[in-house]
Amino acid sequence: MFYREAGDFKTSYAEDNQTFPIKFDRYRYWLVLAVAYLVIPFMINDYWANAIFVPFLIYAIAAIGLNILTGYCGQVSLGTGGFMAVGAYACYKLMTAFPDVNIVFHILVSGGITAMVGAAFGLPSLRIKGFYLAVATLAAQFFLVWLFNKVGWFYNYSASGQISAPERFVGPFAVTGPNAAPWAQYMICLVFVTVCAVVARNLTRGTLGRKLMAIRDMDIAAEIIGVNPLRTKLTAFAISSFFIGISGALFFAVYLGAVEVGEAFGIQKSFLVLFMVIIGGLGSIFGSFAGAAFLVLLPVALKFVGSDLMGWPTDLVSHLQLVIIGALIMFFLIKEPHGLAQLWRVTKEKLRLWPFPH
Repeated sequence: MFYREAGDFKTSYAEDNQTFPIKFDRYRYWLVLAVAYLVIPFMINDYWANAIFVPFLIYAIAAIGLNILTGYCGQVSLGTGGFMAVGAYACYKLMTAFPDVNIVFHILVSGGITAMVGAAFGLPSLRIKGFYLAVATLAAQFFLVWLFNKVGWFYNYSASGQISAPERFVGPFAVTGPNAAPWAQYMICLVFVTVCAVVARNLTRGTLGRKLMAIRDMDIAAEIIGVNPLRTKLTAFAISSFFIGISGALFFAVYLGAVEVGEAFGIQKSFLVLFMVIIGGLGSIFGSFAGAAFLVLLPVALKFVGSDLMGWPTDLVSHLQLVIIGALIMFFLIKEPHGLAQLWRVTKEKLRLWPFPH
């Protein structure tokens, strides 16, 4: 069998504690990166970029951010759409105020601004938890959407209330605006998602990750053993909001190009990212990718099977999508709370032991 640990020996603690302790996992990781960086950019077209790859990468960053807060730290948040809007509007203001600065710095600074806003809205987590914290973050969602709708400064007093991304370049290549090539949009999102995933993986495996999980499991016990709940919870909100702000900036500037806050970053966006985390797996970086891939590919697959092959009306297909998502959420919450990531872990364990029963 191809998936084995026999002969894969470790001679140091660093080797034993690496992210991918099995050689096959490491080879598979580098193979995926090689295909993503060296194959897909030369094959991608406008449809594949806009329908699958770019939204998948952007939603994966948002799901990673929410997973750090909800999956690792146990703080329920329903304000993801509002925090994505903060990143989008911060990026727009930076792009229009500093046109000569590289778009990469605008996106990173937008994430920093969103981190500060997220930490401010995370203050109630020090006193409330569970359902009440979810309601508090839901209030943040509605407040931020209302703020960006009502204050004209955020959209430069545009008559339509929309914000539009001006054309910006990374080197000689346009990554925003109408002249941006699909491969350029894909590449900038791929670079950001790679860096965010590596940073998140290392953060959650270190001391901070253990503090987050201690707060998630029992915050009183965590405080007794020396974990500062104030610093840890606000750090979780800040880091989560940083990733979500980056995803919001990419969603606006690279993917859509022009947005209206109520349509692009409404409460549906918050629920969509939350569903990605639930289906993919709480407390798993891989689960964030799995959930984002599933919910991005599901509408495309249903449209192809239902509308194109079966000839069903589009409204029936859209309602069927909601039914499938709802059924899957109930299934995973009842039968497998750790989502697709746990199913993948169980499959790997079976492969490591096959054909033996134990």
